[in-house]
Amino acid sequence: MAAYVIARITVKDPEQYEVYKSLAPIAIKKYGGQYLTRGGAMETVEGPEETHRVVLLQFPDMEAAKAFYDSPEYGKARDARKDAAEGQFVLLEGLDKPLW
Repeated sequence: MAAYVIARITVKDPEQYEVYKSLAPIAIKKYGGQYLTRGGAMETVEGPEETHRVVLLQFPDMEAAKAFYDSPEYGKARDARKDAAEGQFVLLEGLDKPLW
């Protein structure tokens, strides 16, 4: 079943963050992932206003999502992001079949 990476990011150094954005897709593609969202327009409809950049990735399964996150390729991207942004990354397992 599909797995997802949800990232909520606050960019502190936009120039250095561009380096991260150039490196991350290499690992995402290698481990079968794809972007579903990448910091596009959003609107908070309930609860506190969302102030983070939100990125949503999809992977074939949880193993692929974990392999991506722990990979040497993504390690290079994480190193580039270290001083450029801070945030939260969550790996989330999808449903094995639709609820309806």
